[in-house]
Amino acid sequence: MESKPKPPQNYLALSIISTLFCCQIFGIIAIIYASQVNSKFIAGDYQGAQSASNNAKVWSFLSIGIGLLVIIVFAIFYGAVAVAAISEAEF
Repeated sequence: MESKPKPPQNYLALSIISTLFCCQIFGIIAIIYASQVNSKFIAGDYQGAQSASNNAKVWSFLSIGIGLLVIIVFAIFYGAVAVAAISEAEF
C-alpha cells in the first residue's frame, strides 16, 4: 500500500498579510499560488502542489521585502528632508 504524502504548506495567511501590509501586486500573485496548493494536492498533483507552495512562499517574502525596502527608503528620504529643514531654520 502506497502512503499518501503530507500536503505542503499553502502560505495563504502569509500571502494575505503580505498583500495587506506590503507590496500588493506581489502579494496577489502569492495568494493565487497559495490558493492552488490544496486543489492540486487533492487532485493528486503532488509535485504541482509543492511547486505552488514554493512559489507562494517566494512571492510572499518578496512582497514583504519590497514593502520593507519602501519603508526604509521613505524613512531615509523624510529623515534627510527633516535634517535639511532643521539645519536651514533660523533660531
